Amino acid sequence: MEDKNQYYIGVHYQNSEKPYCFSTEFDDFKMDDMVVVDTPNGTEIAFVCLLPKPLSTYAGKLALKPILRKASKSDVNSFNYNAMAAKKAIEVTQDGIAKLNLPMNIISGVYNLEGNHITITYTTPEKRVDFRELLKLITPHIEGRVELRQIAPRDKAKMIGGLGLCGMPLCCTTFLDAFEGISISRAKNQMLTVNIPKLSGQCGKLKCCLAFEDDTYTIEKKDFPKLGTIVKFEEGEYKVDSFNIISRTVRLANATRDDFKTYPLEDVKAMLDGTYKKKETLKSENEFSLPDFHIVESHTRDVSYGGMNPDKQDKTHYRDAAKKDNGNNRNRRNHNRNSGNRNNNQNPNNQNAQGNGNNNNKPHRHYYRPRRKQGNKPESK
Repeated sequence: MEDKNQYYIGVHYQNSEKPYCFSTEFDDFKMDDMVVVDTPNGTEIAFVCLLPKPLSTYAGKLALKPILRKASKSDVNSFNYNAMAAKKAIEVTQDGIAKLNLPMNIISGVYNLEGNHITITYTTPEKRVDFRELLKLITPHIEGRVELRQIAPRDKAKMIGGLGLCGMPLCCTTFLDAFEGISISRAKNQMLTVNIPKLSGQCGKLKCCLAFEDDTYTIEKKDFPKLGTIVKFEEGEYKVDSFNIISRTVRLANATRDDFKTYPLEDVKAMLDGTYKKKETLKSENEFSLPDFHIVESHTRDVSYGGMNPDKQDKTHYRDAAKKDNGNNRNRRNHNRNSGNRNNNQNPNNQNAQGNGNNNNKPHRHYYRPRRKQGNKPESK
C-alpha cells in the first residue's frame, strides 16, 4: 500500500558498487549511512548511495523490500568484528587451497550480521572444481556455516568494480542486471577492427557495450549499398570499398586500389540510379577574389623581377628600366668621385698635402666594415 510519506533509497553492499533499491518511511538518510537490510543469507549491513525519493517516482518492475532499521552502535560493532573474522577465514581457505593444490582464486568473504554464515567467492579457470575435501579441511577452523560460491569473470568484475576505457564506472556495476552473450560477430557488424585485446573489458571477455549499438548498425546498414557495388565514372569503374554510418559517407576505389573517392550517401544513390548531376562551384556576385599576379610556384624566387613572372612584353620594359637605372647610378657615382678629388686638391688643410712634404695624391680606398648587430651594441658608460 503506497503512501505519500513513503520513499525509496539506493544502497550497496560491502564488496559491490551496484545499487539496490529498498523502501523506507524516512527521508532523513544521508550518503554512506549504514542501514540493516534483509537478504537471503540473513540480515546484512548496507551503505546508502542514493538519497530518498518519493516512491511514486520509482519505475522499477521488482517489488521493494523495506529497510529494517538504521545501523545502531551494536550493529556497527558486529559489522567490524565480522570483517576481521572474514579475513581470518580467507587466510584459512587459502592455506587449504595451497595444500590441496586446487585451481581456485579467492575474491572475498562476507559474514552476515548475525555471524553464523559466511560466503566465500572464488574464480577458477576450469568449469568445475571438486572442493569437498577443502570444506572438510577448513570447516573446523571457521565459525558458522561456510558457503563456497564460484563466480564467472564477468561476475568478478561486477563485484570488484572499476573504470572502463571510456572513463566511466563499469556497466555491470551500475545498471546491468544480466549478461548477454557477446560474440565477435557483433564487432564485425559494427565494422570494428577485430583486435581482441582492445575489444575486451576488465573481465577479459568481450565488452558488454558491443551490444548497445548493434541493432542500430543493423538497421542503418540497410540504407547503404553493398560492398563491391560498381559505380561508373568517365575515367572508369569504381567499387564500394567501405562506408561510415556516423558521417553517412561512402568510399569508392578503382580496380587497382590506387585511387579513392568519398561521396555522401545521397550522391552515391543518385549515381546508381543515373540521376546524379555533378555539382559546380559557382562564385557569388559579391565574392571577393584576388587578381592573378603570376606568382612563380617554386621554392626559388626569381629575384630579377622581384619574385614575379611577367610576360615577354613586360620583360623588355623591366629590362630597359633596369639598364637606365644602372646607368644613372654609375654616372652619379663618377660625379661624386670627381667632385671629391677636386675638393681635396683645392683644400690646403688636406692631410695628404701636409704629410711629410709628400704631395702626391693617393687614391681613396674603401674598407669593408661589418655592421654590428643591434643586440651586441656595447653599453654606454
